[in-house]
Amino acid sequence: MNPLWTLRESENEPVIPSNVEGQWPKLITKVLAARGFAEASHVEKLLFPKLADLKDPLVLKGMSQALERLGQAYLNKEKICIYADFDLDGTSGLALLKTGMLALGFPDVLHYQPKRLAEGYGFHAHAVEELKKQGVSLIITVDVGITAHAAIDKANELGVDVILTDHHLPADTIPSAFVVVNPNQGDCPSGLGYLCGAGVAFYLLRGLKRHFHDHPQLPKNNWDLKEVLDYFTIGTLTDMVPLVDDNRVLVKHGLVKLAETKRAGLRALLEELDLTGRPLTSQDVAIRFAPKLNALSRMESGILPIDIFLLDDPSQARDMVRQVMKNNSTRVQLQGDAEAEAQQLLQGWPHQDFVFVASRNFHRGVLGLIATKLTQVYNKPAFVGAVGDDGMIVGSARLPQGQEACLVEAMSSAQELLSRFGGHSAAAGFEIAETKVSTFVGKLADHFSDLREKPKPLEIFYDVEAGLSEVSEALMKWYDFVGPFGAGFSIPLIHFTNVQVLSKRELKGGHLRLKIADADGGASAEALLFTPTPRQLDTLTNVPGFYHVLGELQWNYFAGQKTVQILIRDLKAAT
Repeated sequence: MNPLWTLRESENEPVIPSNVEGQWPKLITKVLAARGFAEASHVEKLLFPKLADLKDPLVLKGMSQALERLGQAYLNKEKICIYADFDLDGTSGLALLKTGMLALGFPDVLHYQPKRLAEGYGFHAHAVEELKKQGVSLIITVDVGITAHAAIDKANELGVDVILTDHHLPADTIPSAFVVVNPNQGDCPSGLGYLCGAGVAFYLLRGLKRHFHDHPQLPKNNWDLKEVLDYFTIGTLTDMVPLVDDNRVLVKHGLVKLAETKRAGLRALLEELDLTGRPLTSQDVAIRFAPKLNALSRMESGILPIDIFLLDDPSQARDMVRQVMKNNSTRVQLQGDAEAEAQQLLQGWPHQDFVFVASRNFHRGVLGLIATKLTQVYNKPAFVGAVGDDGMIVGSARLPQGQEACLVEAMSSAQELLSRFGGHSAAAGFEIAETKVSTFVGKLADHFSDLREKPKPLEIFYDVEAGLSEVSEALMKWYDFVGPFGAGFSIPLIHFTNVQVLSKRELKGGHLRLKIADADGGASAEALLFTPTPRQLDTLTNVPGFYHVLGELQWNYFAGQKTVQILIRDLKAAT
């Protein structure tokens, strides 16, 4: 079924601030109108976000108590451990908090992250016991813990205080930690629920710096919090939280900080990916930079992302980045093989509302990536599992972009069959015995069948209609100025009507490079169709031919040249 393309409705054009009025492209005005920006003050805040406008960290519930406890720990010379999730959000929060605490004067800060494959997600009681043996009396969690009752109970039993920082939604009851700092606990008045785990850690660090400055017994220094905005930015962009309000301000400044970073590991990886010597976009970080780091925790090959984050030896960094790229190549190969096997196994799949596939050949570290690919291929919820030698299947589930359903609710309909499950509406994990799969599939079929009334086409909203003649380097400079783009402030989507696709060329990885032109041939552009779906490939058979195109604008950096290209999100044959 073809997706439905819908123009965002806009009532009023925005009032453009006087300092940019007259230089402003009409297309950008239309985009802002489509996003609901009407007042000059709102546009001013969007274009010129100020760090001075950030919310006070003390608006977070529990913050004052957390700061007092950390100040006490410093004066008592207690051993402190930061316990962070293994993903890039948790790792970024760990890196910024540890870096900041050491800079403020804490003499020694340990850190701990559970292994993705060996231990799995969560704040674990066995880790609390091990840290207690090492003399730790205070644990700060980052991006984890809001449902970890057993680990918190164990900490209380052992006399270890826990400052629990997280951003995930709590269950009906909140663990009895020493203090909980989570903007998404129901009675937190902060309005900072859009922060990721690294964001909450950053606000703890902001509060801690001020607490050290104000407390007569604690040391003062001029260390600048901007020094860790590169970490904040990586965590925020990879966790795909909304780029609004304080997040937007910090990421706008943080992208500049990351581009200029002196950290040996991050700098070496940026150089390896040819991302130096130019401004960075949120897409550079989320699509090109972050997946290489994420592959480290997925594959557990010896190096972890935190090793790259905290490295300060340039020669060691170059060696380590070579291993990062080798590890990523292994991940790409395993993922590609698994995707091919999954599609082979799904031939003749009988259920129309979802797909389920499991294999002993699937690497557990890439299950979520395979599931995402299958949602793109089949436009259905995908459940993908790796079968272990013990007969247990560990799996990941993903929902197609824009589809209205909840994976956790779907699995709840068969919860008596599952050893464990959890996650979000669009991304979740599960564990089940192989012997129970057929019954589980039946339960899922019943659940999704009950949801199905009339098939709802996927709806893609676009911001503006334009011709290729409006696309230029001058437009792109303003386009960049309006950024950064991400969740909650998506990349503008443009409808190009009745363009000619003059040629197509297949690139490595199955991507397509297209040459397109306006119907009259007056303006042309380079375009990229990234990982085309089977439907898009079937559509793009008539070349040369005329098509309607939905696309995003982006810079293409190649062989030292910088040109504008269109990243095609979807296309339809012109009739």
